[in-house]
Amino acid sequence: MLVLSRQRDESIIIGDNIVITIVDIRGDKVRLGIQAPTEIPVHRQEVYDAIQRENAMKESEPHRPAAKSPSKNASE
Repeated sequence: MLVLSRQRDESIIIGDNIVITIVDIRGDKVRLGIQAPTEIPVHRQEVYDAIQRENAMKESEPHRPAAKSPSKNASE
């Protein structure tokens, strides 16, 4: 893990297209601003973990055939 010290309004660049900026520091909380291309998902860790659990549950469920739509009567 790379550990960097930054002050308010300073940034960190990841690759060529991700910028993380220190927006505010209050006590033991740091507010970050993240600029990234829309095709790169950015989540808080707890949200990411929940998405992973949900995806794992979906993959482990048995696949059920789609319900058939009621057939139309030719006289309708």
